[in-house]
Amino acid sequence: MNAQPLLVDSHCHLDFPELSGDADGILERARTAGVGHLLTIGTKITKFDGVLAMAERFENVSCSVGIHPHEAGVEPAMDVGKLMDFAKHPKVVAFGETGLDFYYEHSPRADQERSFRVHIDAAREADLPIIIHTRDADPETAVILDEEMSKGPFTGVIHCFSSGPELAAKVLELGFYISFSGIVTFKKAEELREVAKTVPLDRILVETDSPYLAPVPHRGKTNEPAFVAHTAALVADLKGVSRDELAMQTTANFFRLFSKAKAA
Repeated sequence: MNAQPLLVDSHCHLDFPELSGDADGILERARTAGVGHLLTIGTKITKFDGVLAMAERFENVSCSVGIHPHEAGVEPAMDVGKLMDFAKHPKVVAFGETGLDFYYEHSPRADQERSFRVHIDAAREADLPIIIHTRDADPETAVILDEEMSKGPFTGVIHCFSSGPELAAKVLELGFYISFSGIVTFKKAEELREVAKTVPLDRILVETDSPYLAPVPHRGKTNEPAFVAHTAALVADLKGVSRDELAMQTTANFFRLFSKAKAA
């Protein structure tokens, strides 16, 4: 009998206090739910040691290094060389999350853009993908991606996609992937579900963004990687494929994009 295909949670925050105290339990529940690999995400250089420690602790966990746009104005300024030094570690498979967030604007827009472009430069130089956060900044994100792509190719993913069809079409044109979180299961996310229907299967990833954004039927609870199975099931239904096919395809997509990650 063939084993059930394993999912990947392509974006979680295992070092955050809501999850870090029960890491062993979280990984066990993820495995029980059919989640075989996790990518835990860097948001602050000053907290990167905790991110890396989680990746080093578990064979089936990789990590990224980067500065969230919320932190771009307060974290130590990074250059390409410093980011690439962090990425020499075998567990570091991507840069980010980075990008633009003009909804909260916790950091000045100029600082967010500068940081975003530095991460892109590092991704291009190291030939590693970039993980992009964008909120209320679709046009500006598209412009930066176009400008930077003209300087030389790089690849990546728009994580926790919650934008419209225009940005989806743009990033797909550029060769990027689109990752869907629990938001796609929310009652009022009908427009997002329509976008999901248009994204080719070979460009889709799934994620939790845990501890945030728990999918239905766990909405309102602390999210954890096991719950990515609910998001994947909904996306499979939207795409008209079996849940096994969705798992196989999104996992293949993950390891194609994050080629430095090692399947456990």
